[in-house]
Amino acid sequence: MNDDLKLLKVYVGWDSREDISYRVAKQSIEDKCSVNVKVVPLKQHSLRESGLYWRDEDVLASTEFTFTRFLIPHLMNHDGWALFVDCDFVFLDDVKKLFDKRDDKYAVMCAQHDYTPPEGTKMDGKQQLQYPRKNWSSMVLWNCSHPSNKQLDKFMVNNPSIDGKFLHRFSWLKDHEIGKLSHEWNWLVGWYKEPKDGYPKALHYTEGGPWFEEYQDCEYANEYYKVERKYLQGAKKASAAPVIEIDNLTLGDDHKEVLKTVLKHRIDPKGQFYGVDKHEAIKAVTGMGNIARVAAIEGAGDFESTGVFLDKKGLVYDEYLEAFIKGCPGYKHV
Repeated sequence: MNDDLKLLKVYVGWDSREDISYRVAKQSIEDKCSVNVKVVPLKQHSLRESGLYWRDEDVLASTEFTFTRFLIPHLMNHDGWALFVDCDFVFLDDVKKLFDKRDDKYAVMCAQHDYTPPEGTKMDGKQQLQYPRKNWSSMVLWNCSHPSNKQLDKFMVNNPSIDGKFLHRFSWLKDHEIGKLSHEWNWLVGWYKEPKDGYPKALHYTEGGPWFEEYQDCEYANEYYKVERKYLQGAKKASAAPVIEIDNLTLGDDHKEVLKTVLKHRIDPKGQFYGVDKHEAIKAVTGMGNIARVAAIEGAGDFESTGVFLDKKGLVYDEYLEAFIKGCPGYKHV
């Protein structure tokens, strides 16, 4: 067993209908993990574009990652350990603790549920099917180096004669090659109950989560909302343009004062709050020494309206700057 994992690799199923659930799952993994972790979304369209996935659409597939999860050993070059989880997970505990349970004698390790929900619909109207080993493959700790996983390559995953039942039941493996993990790491919301079944370390909203309108008040919804709120706050900060103070610019004090004067006029053109009128702002700009003639904004714009030839006065205006000034709208200063 390799105890020297420097970077944990976690693949998360991604579905275009549930992007926010992936974002929240990723946030929860990163928040709780005590070591470096890389979270990778399994996006079917990207795998198709890269030539790794070409199966026809399966009408029975409930998500876009129904089959792509089985590409993980291939994506890992059949080397090392990786974790897969569905997108509808929220981790409450450190995912490193899950990796610490890896055992090289197993090809895969998972929570071996006895899960038999009534048939019907789930998650955005998708059909709820019953089958042996249901939800075992929703969280898989992959031993990508295991000899029995060598056969699980892109050709096998894309083979149309190999169906979902074969893959989701780990039928290419012998039973003794499937290790068991606690169901607390794949806590099926609505199925397991505290304290009878223990306490969740990772919530799995397998029937549907709060990102769907009809499941907004489901069990453990608050745990999801806490992480979602943190993700949204972080995304808002990341998308905001950085604020640069004029005083922090690498400029002389006189130039900073000019910028402040012009900015005051820009946000308070009538001088009601800052008391800066148009002429004061113009005077500040035109008094900036070597840039006075370039940045001047007052005066008539051309010979037709002024009768003045700028070139006769020894002034040369950059045509692009002139176009910019006129488009603001502004005027050339003569």
